[in-house]
Amino acid sequence: MSILSLKPVVLPAPGRGDDLQIRVSAPDSGTGLPVIVFAHGFGGAMDWYDPLVDHWAANGFVVVQPTFLDSTTLAVTPADPRYPTIWQTRVDDLTRVIDDLTTILAAVPGLAGRVDHERLAVAGHSWGGQSAGMLLGARVIGDDNDRTDPRVKAGVLLATTGIGGEELAPFAREHFSFMHPDFDALKTPTLVVAGDDDQSALSTRGPDWFTDVYHHSPGAQGLVTVFGGQHLLGGIHAYRAADTTDESPERVELIRRTSTAFLRTALGIDTTAWQTEVSAAPGPIGRIEVK
Repeated sequence: MSILSLKPVVLPAPGRGDDLQIRVSAPDSGTGLPVIVFAHGFGGAMDWYDPLVDHWAANGFVVVQPTFLDSTTLAVTPADPRYPTIWQTRVDDLTRVIDDLTTILAAVPGLAGRVDHERLAVAGHSWGGQSAGMLLGARVIGDDNDRTDPRVKAGVLLATTGIGGEELAPFAREHFSFMHPDFDALKTPTLVVAGDDDQSALSTRGPDWFTDVYHHSPGAQGLVTVFGGQHLLGGIHAYRAADTTDESPERVELIRRTSTAFLRTALGIDTTAWQTEVSAAPGPIGRIEVK
């Protein structure tokens, strides 16, 4: 299936300091298309993650990618008064995208009438996983705001940080107080993806830190462990990127295949897709666990 991509779609965002820039990728044909709103990791932008986005769009999904204030393309520094609350603005941005989805899709010629707004998922990598996770039901301990969005029917959380507090390295405890999640209320059907070689400098734990959301949330239904996967999970953020320390087309393909199958089932498109993937088993490249 051929795909199309349009950027930037710009949403006015009074009070944000910068309007919200968005990329939309979609199949060039088909109707009843489901939507994935994708949250990039720290420093990323709307035009990252092509290996995932291209696959999802070629398999019938519309992918909507906002650029958050931490993006290197915006050069917001720690001296900026907005910086301490970027973690909250990220969630605001995701909600704004969902609120204005009709306007965003209308910017792509011929797309608006082909989308099923009821089949809506969120996905995110690294910090983006925490941002997306809050729409799925995760909380930040010490923050009373419940950001769960009932319009979101499924999620995919990739290399998403785990339990905070004493689990964090001293630097993270000092500078990232928001990195203290509570997954008890994350009840939306979710797939968790983690690399078994993802050793974060932010945690005193090992790679299992990135599986916490699976083990501690009632909504996480599946865990894909990528063998040898580090934080970029084989290179999900870009094709042939020089900063990929664990480049592996096989790892990326496992994530593309399993995430697509999970979302197709969770969104009611194909009730057998996820179970078929689980039954097939990923072979030597990874492992799938289900609850």
